[in-house]
Amino acid sequence: MAASVVGVPVPSSRVNPDIQKERNTATFDPLHLTYVLDGGKDRTQRRRYVESLALNDPAFKHKDLSFMDREERYTNSIRKAIHTVRRLRELEITDIQEINWYKGAANKTEESNLQLHDSMFLHAIYSQMAPEQQGLWMEKAYAYTVIGTYAQTELGHGTFLRGLETTATYDPATQEFVLHSPTLTAMKWWPGNLGKTCTHAVVAAQLISKGKSLGIHMFMVQLRSLEDHMPLPGIELGDIGPKFGYANIDNGFLRFDHVRIPRENMFMKYSQIEPDGSYVAPPAAKLTYGSMILIRAFIIGGMGRTLAKGATISIRYSAVRRQSELMPGAKEPQVLEYQSQQLKLFPNLATAYAFTFLGRQMQDMYARYMSELSSGEYSSLPELHATAAGLKAFTSWVMIAGMEEMRLACGGHGYSSASAFPEIYANQNPAATYEGENTVMMLQTARYLLKCVRNVRAGKGVGGVMSYLAETPQPRSSAANDKDFLCSKMLTEAYKHVARRLVYEAADRVTDSLKKGRAQVIASNENHLHLLRAGQAHCHLYVVDNFFSAVAELAAPDSVKEVLQALASLYAVHGIIQNRGEFLYDGYLTGDQLAMADRQLIALLGTIRPNAVTLVDSFDIHDDILGSILGRYDGNVYENLYKWAKSSPLNDKEVVDAYDLHIKPFLRENIAKSKL
Repeated sequence: MAASVVGVPVPSSRVNPDIQKERNTATFDPLHLTYVLDGGKDRTQRRRYVESLALNDPAFKHKDLSFMDREERYTNSIRKAIHTVRRLRELEITDIQEINWYKGAANKTEESNLQLHDSMFLHAIYSQMAPEQQGLWMEKAYAYTVIGTYAQTELGHGTFLRGLETTATYDPATQEFVLHSPTLTAMKWWPGNLGKTCTHAVVAAQLISKGKSLGIHMFMVQLRSLEDHMPLPGIELGDIGPKFGYANIDNGFLRFDHVRIPRENMFMKYSQIEPDGSYVAPPAAKLTYGSMILIRAFIIGGMGRTLAKGATISIRYSAVRRQSELMPGAKEPQVLEYQSQQLKLFPNLATAYAFTFLGRQMQDMYARYMSELSSGEYSSLPELHATAAGLKAFTSWVMIAGMEEMRLACGGHGYSSASAFPEIYANQNPAATYEGENTVMMLQTARYLLKCVRNVRAGKGVGGVMSYLAETPQPRSSAANDKDFLCSKMLTEAYKHVARRLVYEAADRVTDSLKKGRAQVIASNENHLHLLRAGQAHCHLYVVDNFFSAVAELAAPDSVKEVLQALASLYAVHGIIQNRGEFLYDGYLTGDQLAMADRQLIALLGTIRPNAVTLVDSFDIHDDILGSILGRYDGNVYENLYKWAKSSPLNDKEVVDAYDLHIKPFLRENIAKSKL
């Protein structure tokens, strides 16, 4: 194994017998499932090699992040990010997936610095700039002669893009745009690396030309001098201060005071301003959403990766933790033996796999869209945008709840930074708000679903992932026994029934409000309850259907497909039980059928139990990358918790300064009083 970063253990030669026993009971080879997740044996070998290059690099070794203050973490993170750029060049690693593997191993539990430069900044240039503009800015970005960020969110507006207040007013006399923040709330707020690091930003602003507001467009703006890094005239920027997570990132604020930039700095692939100020509109209104769709696709897969880490930590720890007694006088059982623990952990494990396959499918869907776009075909954009928005919200909501449930399942030790839960949870939690606040995203999906309903009712029909809305629903489930709840078709039909009912119900509610004379926006607002239910039911169906389809299409050993099929069934059955009211509402399922589902859920827990540890081993997350003492591969938790605690800087002195400053005089004062 690779050498360890100080404070983060790697597997030793001695493996805890409890966790070894778990591996001995597995019904499949974890490597075969790892190959499935990576896309083949060659990809697994390549990933491990790329990760080892970073894990064995002394430049990425440092003291435990838990024992650093914020400035230390920022400086150390920037150092690692720059070393990463240099090493990737030296190693000639250019594949985006391999770059991400390397960065993951280099940064471990910490978020990668300069990430917005490598993602949103570069992708905006690639996808939104005209070819002649790309020639200039892609070269600068790839060479890192500039460091960029993506400045969209403002102090007063985030997801509601039309409400952004930053203006870019075209001056035909000089052929320049004047960037301005007309109000306090117009300040850009939150972009990563904006505070102290970046030199340039892709800025979202309201385009104004010939006195007319033309909507949000993107502009390349230099913020700091390339000589001394000082802000340029008319630009105020800085760090926004400590946050819930992302302690190593300088999220920042930015304010413009009539800053001029050349006309050529507007992103002009789809829309342009002519020298005289005339506006050329894009061929499709939402083409500028491309960057956001891609990032949301990556977020969806990332939620699976996060849950995989949580499941790895909590399931391995539950295999070595022994507590209470099941039988009087018997040895304390592994916590993983308790059905209540399995109910907390196994559905989250299944969800980790579901979201992993979902992320892969969404990226494939985006790649097909980009291929169509290159030939001038835009028809799939609305469905892709609605799907990505809803699934981003659905997966991040589920991830946040799941990570907290798994942390709590680790008991008191889950609260320790040594578990890695605090760092992982804090860094992933903002997925519910960045790249689109979740409620707004889900409402966007719901509005598209209602549009599909209108098309169906008008006889136009719908296709793609919305096609179930045009199907004739089954009024009752055909489930006749417990085993029927292992049938993927029957389970998928149940989700289709509920999603279709809720979508049509939401459409009818909004229509009723409109008939009462309400404006469209008021009618929508009056029915957010129904719209959100509809959106979430649709997304839940999408995940269930995709999980079953992904498993069915796999080229893998039968032993692997069997355990994945059990996970897919668990995911679907658990969802029915959690949302039993929706399945009972119109009599689609009966009470007796839900009792069958309960029994099948319990049976599925038993099916997964012998493979639980091996299923998390299959994620193949190196101990250094996981960064959790509770989730160590070798299961040697307690001795390493003790070593970690002893390494705390607070233990450097046996008697701390606070004793002489405060504790000693306080004690002596009280002792003296007690003698009176």
